[in-house]
Amino acid sequence: MKKYYLLMKTICAAFLFSNFNVLNQSVENQEIPSLKKAFKKAFNIGTALNTAQIEEKDPAQTAFITHQFNMATPENVMKSAILQPKWGEYNFEIADKLIEYGKKHSMKINGHTLIWHSQLPSFMRNIHSKDSVNTFFTNHIKTVAGRYKGKVFSWDVVNEALNEDGSMRKSVFLTYLGEDFVTEAFRLTQEASPNTELYYNDYNNEQPAKRAGCIALIKKIQNAGVRIDGVGIQGHWHVGKIPLKEIEESILQYADLGLKVMFTELDIEVLPRDFQGADINQRMTNNTALNPYPNGLPENVQQQLADDYEALFKLFLKHKDKITRVTFWGVNDANSWLNNWPVRGRTNYPLLFDRNNQPKPAFYKVIALKK
Repeated sequence: MKKYYLLMKTICAAFLFSNFNVLNQSVENQEIPSLKKAFKKAFNIGTALNTAQIEEKDPAQTAFITHQFNMATPENVMKSAILQPKWGEYNFEIADKLIEYGKKHSMKINGHTLIWHSQLPSFMRNIHSKDSVNTFFTNHIKTVAGRYKGKVFSWDVVNEALNEDGSMRKSVFLTYLGEDFVTEAFRLTQEASPNTELYYNDYNNEQPAKRAGCIALIKKIQNAGVRIDGVGIQGHWHVGKIPLKEIEESILQYADLGLKVMFTELDIEVLPRDFQGADINQRMTNNTALNPYPNGLPENVQQQLADDYEALFKLFLKHKDKITRVTFWGVNDANSWLNNWPVRGRTNYPLLFDRNNQPKPAFYKVIALKK
């Protein structure tokens, strides 16, 4: 009996301690200003979520996320390699959990992504016929968009279909289905999920040449009588090199097409890199010079990062009538894909929150602009 009493006492103490930690974290979260509340009258504030976050492995992290953000994009779990690992066999387990996460926490979900040349199922490497590619293309869109009809707020229907010069990127879809595959993807998604907002998403599409190709692609979709609601500018930029002029020109030109504008994957790289953009196929050979801040960001770089975020958000607020969403690609620095791309194992600092969810100077510069 005494052993039972001691066991129950231990369990109760552990339970109370765990809940105290969650409660304490919730109090701390309330003390940190909320991005979603600060910009409530301007645009939605989103983040990318990984599997552990979707499954709420860490209650304190969940409390932090739901305090700061009102929209969520899955980092990977809605990409075709994850959803359809074998031909015609789907695994919706984690994607379904994301939908439930959104319901539970009153967060709108942006589906990402239906058609992308990368992170395709492995079986696609063995497909070499137009009919088979078209069957995958059609069935995947109908199945996935249909399953989440009325459950996701929006879809990145097609992702990164353009080269830097604005031409169509060579992909399995372009090779076998031709340039009209983008229009057809929007047509199929519109039919499968008629009340979902439909976006085209790309990186560097604020740059003049790629922007021109993006505008031509959008006009082609519109001229075919197919609905497209918005364009996503990913926003993977480098500290001290934010192309503010080109970003503003892009906001205005995309809006002139009757489109909503989103910044869908925002982060600011602070480490050395010899190219711009976010082509995940590009890599750099690792050396110590490429990881200059393993123990923390120098004050001058921290200040430059803060100034860059401030300038960006000033621009976003200037055009808040055209911008509907700003989504950060990761919750905090520890979650950022830039720790492993284009060089694995680097220590990067591209977001508003550090590895312990503590606000950085950039956060306070941004929050001071609240509307």
